[in-house]
Amino acid sequence: MGQKILVALDDSRNAMRTIEFITKTFSPSENDITLFGVLPDTAAFCDMNSPELTPYFLSQQSSFCEIEERKKQLVDQALQQAKDILVRAGFDKDCIRLKVQVKKKGIARDIIEEAHCGYSIIVMGRRGLSGIKEFLLGSVSQKVIHSVKDISVLIVN
Repeated sequence: MGQKILVALDDSRNAMRTIEFITKTFSPSENDITLFGVLPDTAAFCDMNSPELTPYFLSQQSSFCEIEERKKQLVDQALQQAKDILVRAGFDKDCIRLKVQVKKKGIARDIIEEAHCGYSIIVMGRRGLSGIKEFLLGSVSQKVIHSVKDISVLIVN
């Protein structure tokens, strides 16, 4: 019997290494895989129109919104590319689901919330933050490891 696998991805090289790891480690049969991306919630800035906003922000607001739309396209493309890699490796395309959502509580907390929807394992890459940034801020993978209960977490280097 297969597993219900949650794969947390973004549009980075680390994410694609995670997919390659899955193709070499997990059996292609009987696994249900959800490729899950969380987008930063910056879309609200696109609709802001307040006198308190600096003139510089207002002049750059449309550029910011274009970047946000491009980020969504990149994440969508990355998830589709990940699915294509899995299918080429023999995974059933009908057992691979793509899910992208805007950040609700925080990237790590959103991954954990999704994981509590019946997944048996979370697979994610370890981000390449510098040691100091990681120590001060913590990485998403560290937050997931330390916060999730009763679900295995596999971190791919």
